[in-house]
This record gives sequence, structure tokens and C-alpha cells, in this order.
Amino acid sequence: MRIDTQVPAVVRAAFVLWLVAVGAGIFETILVVASGEAGDGAAAGVAVRSAVFAAAILVAFRMLAGRRWARLTLTLGLGVLGTLSLVVDPVLWLVDGNSLGTLLANASAVDLTFGVSRGIHVAAVLSACALMFAPSANAYFRSRPPITTGSHRPV
Repeated sequence: MRIDTQVPAVVRAAFVLWLVAVGAGIFETILVVASGEAGDGAAAGVAVRSAVFAAAILVAFRMLAGRRWARLTLTLGLGVLGTLSLVVDPVLWLVDGNSLGTLLANASAVDLTFGVSRGIHVAAVLSACALMFAPSANAYFRSRPPITTGSHRPV
């Protein structure tokens, strides 16, 4: 028997934030490619990012439907690994003794736009992860039955 539970507001908000994160990632990709900074591997980079963005949207829809595996996939794949991939280089750059003030003073409009988009991107990912584990979200995911195969075993 399938339980028809209404999706809590925090889960809907997490879903929207995943779409915001993907949108920011697409925008950042466009900025890098349009600026010419993507280099020789631009096509491969765009292809990989496009696949990740498409997968993220599909998994976010499954999360919205209450699939526990999707919540875990988004948390580990994008919340942990994806966030690390977004922040490692800037953190290492700062650790090397570079100045944020100097960076901002010398930044172009494209650089500043990219930085704002990256900030929105990271904030959306972290917020979506937090919302997916709010008490009402936990209750929602617990209420959803596991997916079964033809042999009636949980998957």
C-alpha cells in the first residue's frame, strides 16, 4: 500500500534550492566559456557539467517524491563532494597568502558576477541540505515506502 503524504514545505523549499544551485552552476559555466577562460577543454568541461546538472535535477525530483536514496545522493554527491569542488581552490588561494581585498580591487565585472553567483550556488546547496534533514522532512522521508522490485524486496 502506498502512503500519499503531502510534501512538507521544507522539502519543497529544498527542491527549489537545488534548482537554484543548478541554475547558478549553469550561469557560472556560461560566464567561464564566454570569457574564454575555459581553455582547450571547454567542450569536455561543458559536457561533464551538463551531465551533472541533468542528474542533479532528476535526483532532486526523486527527492521531492520522498525517495531516501535521492536525499542521500544529493547530500553526499553535491552537498559534500560538490561543495568541496567549489571551495577548495579559493580556500587554497587564501591559504597561500593572497589578499581578498586586492582581488576585489582588481576584479572585473565578470569576476564579481561570477563570485556572487558562486556564493548563491554554495548557499543554495548548503541550505537545501539542511532543509532536507529538518524534522518535518525526516518524517516525510520515513513515511515513504521503499521501492520494491518484482520480487517484492526493498531496493
